Amino acid sequence: MTALSKVNDPEIKRPITELGMVEGVDIAAGDGGSVVTVKALLTVAGCPLKDTINRDVSAAVAALPGVTRVQVELGVMTAEQRSGLHETLRGGQAQREIPFAQPGSLTKVFAIASGKGGVGKSSLTANLAIALAQAGRKVGLVDADIYGHSIPAMLGVADSRPTQVDDLIMPVPTPSGVSVISIGMLKPRRDQVVAWRGPMLDRALVQMLADVYWGDLDVLLLDLPPGTGDIAISLGQHLPGAEVVVVTTPQEAAAEVAERAGTMASMMHQRVVGVVENMSYLPCPHCAEEGKEHRLEIFGTGGGERVAGTLSERFGYDVPLLGEVPLDVALRAGGDAGTPIVESDPGSPAAVALRAVAERLGGRGRGLAGMQLGLTPTSKF
Repeated sequence: MTALSKVNDPEIKRPITELGMVEGVDIAAGDGGSVVTVKALLTVAGCPLKDTINRDVSAAVAALPGVTRVQVELGVMTAEQRSGLHETLRGGQAQREIPFAQPGSLTKVFAIASGKGGVGKSSLTANLAIALAQAGRKVGLVDADIYGHSIPAMLGVADSRPTQVDDLIMPVPTPSGVSVISIGMLKPRRDQVVAWRGPMLDRALVQMLADVYWGDLDVLLLDLPPGTGDIAISLGQHLPGAEVVVVTTPQEAAAEVAERAGTMASMMHQRVVGVVENMSYLPCPHCAEEGKEHRLEIFGTGGGERVAGTLSERFGYDVPLLGEVPLDVALRAGGDAGTPIVESDPGSPAAVALRAVAERLGGRGRGLAGMQLGLTPTSKF
């Protein structure tokens, strides 16, 4: 049991002994040692990661001295056992309670926003999530772009489906270590269109925040839809402590619209922590071959600095330009292939710029803005 306590459920990320997934262990004498049979319980029938559990349990027990053979018998939890697991995971909290909105939450929440579509916001979000995970942080990612969800495909899990334990949903783990949930994973078919209006959008956001078991995260990223619509308003209501990163491109038209996204966050009493300029320039390939640096400013220049300056003046606090990410074919190709550039080509200028942005975000302390301190006045003055 001590050896099995080091085996984590691949989705829940907690020891299987703690989750009640070990029904029993039998030890019998064998040729030259012992044959150990472990009876393990899956949370649901057809668990997509049962092979991982089988392999990890076998490896943990086989490493013990005197064990010559390991047998793993997989069963399925009863409704009563699942109910107990459900209670353990929720920790006694009320249902539909968003853990990141609670006074004691230490998770840093960053909402990645843009004024308009087509600025590469989802690509940036996926790469920032992986860069933060590579830095040793536990990262969750919510694809809150309900109509234009694209995060699962960019992370290589487009065809994955989350496991559901009663009404609790397990986020889908990715090879990079990021846990992700998207409305695209909850649709019956990948090509199905989501045609919802305001109340349904709000309900979907709450479900992905409250009904998903995220565990103990260091950072939660939300990929917001472009513009200043229902999701941005709902996020401000449900997660007032979330900090906002505004994404723009260099041209004047995009910068002006990006300022509206930042202003919307301020209206919802959220702090804008910085601006990222995407598609800033194209490194000249011919000059690069000669060891020279020459930037082709295809979409103009200065948009990110303008947005940062305008928002700083408008809000009365510093909104820095967090980084300028250059155009890179590998950035686009990595998103299409499900292997983001910070993994597939970590030495490229775009990957270096993205990691620098992730370092600046990851180094931010958890402030008190938007937090409920749980204080009640005892008298009036």
